[in-house]
This record gives sequence, structure tokens and C-alpha cells, in this order.
Amino acid sequence: MLKLEIPSDMYAQMLAQGRTEAPVEACGILGGTDGKVKKFYKMANADGACDHFMMEPTEQFAVAKDIRSAGLEMLAIYHTHPESPARPSEEDIRLALTPNVIYVILSLLDDQSPTVKGFLINDGSVTEVPVAIL
Repeated sequence: MLKLEIPSDMYAQMLAQGRTEAPVEACGILGGTDGKVKKFYKMANADGACDHFMMEPTEQFAVAKDIRSAGLEMLAIYHTHPESPARPSEEDIRLALTPNVIYVILSLLDDQSPTVKGFLINDGSVTEVPVAIL
């Protein structure tokens, strides 16, 4: 069964980034192997938008190169939902163009109890994937 394991220190970095960049959606990439995240890449939301994210292509290319050189895989693309639940929006589904990665959404709707969920999104079809914070 497909799942994603995120170390607690990297989850803390994702959460801190999300809180710092709110109300803009924060985003980034998680690299690793066998569903276990080993590297966290904080990215800039090039659009600076509150309801979607767009990564800078040159920044994405540099991260993809670093992931390959480290012998890792791109496991997930994450972003925050500062004011909505941890589920893909229609925009998220429409813009999910990278196949075979888990799309992680970190909701800050309840700042005291953030929610993180993962999804496979292929051709408009959405399947939830378990995410564990270790």
C-alpha cells in the first residue's frame, strides 16, 4: 500500500513555512525513497496567491537535479491551505500535472490543530494516501 512518512522535523519546517507565508499558499517538494521523506525543499510560490501555488520552473529544475544526484526520488509536492481544509481544490486537481507523486496538503484552517493529508491525483482522479508524521 502506498503511503508517505514525513520526519517530524521536516513537518515542523513545512508548518513554520506555512504559518510565515500565510495568507499566501506555501509550497515545496519532498524527496526520499520507499515512501520515506529524507529531504525537504522549501520553494517559493511564484504567483504569491492565496488560493493556488505555482513553483518557479528554474527552482523546480534545480531541486529535481539535486534529488537525482542524491539518489532519491521526488515523493511529494506539498502546499498549504491557509484558510481551507486539507483536500484538493478544483484548481489543485486541474494543476496536478506531475504524475506518480503524492500531493500533500497542509491545512492551517485550525492553527492550533493543523491537518495534513496526501493524495494521488491523475487525470482528475483523486485517491487519498496515508501520511504519517514520525
